[in-house]
Amino acid sequence: MLPGVPESVSKKRAKKPRIAIVGAGNLASALAVALREAGYGIEEIVSRRRPASLRLARRLASSVGASAVATAGAELRAQVVWFCVPDRAIADAANGIKEATDWTGKVVLHSSGALTSDDLATLRRCGAAVASVHPLMTFVRGSRPPLVGVPFAIEGDPGAARAARTIVLNLRGLPFVIRKRHKKVYHAWGMFLSPLFTALLSASERVAVAAGVPRSAAKERMLPILRQTLANYAALGAPQSFSGPIARGDVDTVRKHLKALRAVPEAREVYLALARSALRDLPAKNRAALEKILKR
Repeated sequence: MLPGVPESVSKKRAKKPRIAIVGAGNLASALAVALREAGYGIEEIVSRRRPASLRLARRLASSVGASAVATAGAELRAQVVWFCVPDRAIADAANGIKEATDWTGKVVLHSSGALTSDDLATLRRCGAAVASVHPLMTFVRGSRPPLVGVPFAIEGDPGAARAARTIVLNLRGLPFVIRKRHKKVYHAWGMFLSPLFTALLSASERVAVAAGVPRSAAKERMLPILRQTLANYAALGAPQSFSGPIARGDVDTVRKHLKALRAVPEAREVYLALARSALRDLPAKNRAALEKILKR
């Protein structure tokens, strides 16, 4: 039994496959901690040999009771190997460890949103069952989001997909099937939900500055309306949450906005793109007049 781990948790962990994680970044850290809390034993944290990478791996390994090893020293005795590295590194990382173990019967996963399980084809040919398992969540330095309730898109070999579904359910996530041909547009959907939404917030701060609000104060002043908008969306959906001059058909106000935003041309482009999208997708009055001024 691991030191400091209750016997009941230790027994629970013993019934689950042990997992090795390749990578030690933001996603790997959140996943390793969540897996351990769900009763999975973490065997190894595998990283590149670079000192900075090894430091991250050792820190993460220490927090989850695992060994930290460079790629060349990985033993990969675990039944499940989970790649949590950037998309561009997945195929190379798989090639780099294909000689490390006998892959027959192992499950190998990666967590790219855009790439399919075929990027692990090297290990599939070595006898592993492979799948892509992507959490629809954002992972940044300084924040470790819980995975409870997070959707996970799963695609791959049947055995690996079944194993991944079981793991996600044990994490109390929400597994769902994604088809290979949909992975790229699925990932673009995720881009709208966090990175581009963050870009919108950054553009909003620019507009706040143009309105005489210090950028240092803009975030706090924006948060109440942002929170209420998300609450409305969660409770009512997009059409019933849509408000403001486009919903009212207030052409005069929209025209004034566009004139004022000439002082912030980058934000004006964002405004125009989103306003046109709103006219396509959401309820609005005076639609024809609004379409006319938004073409400018």
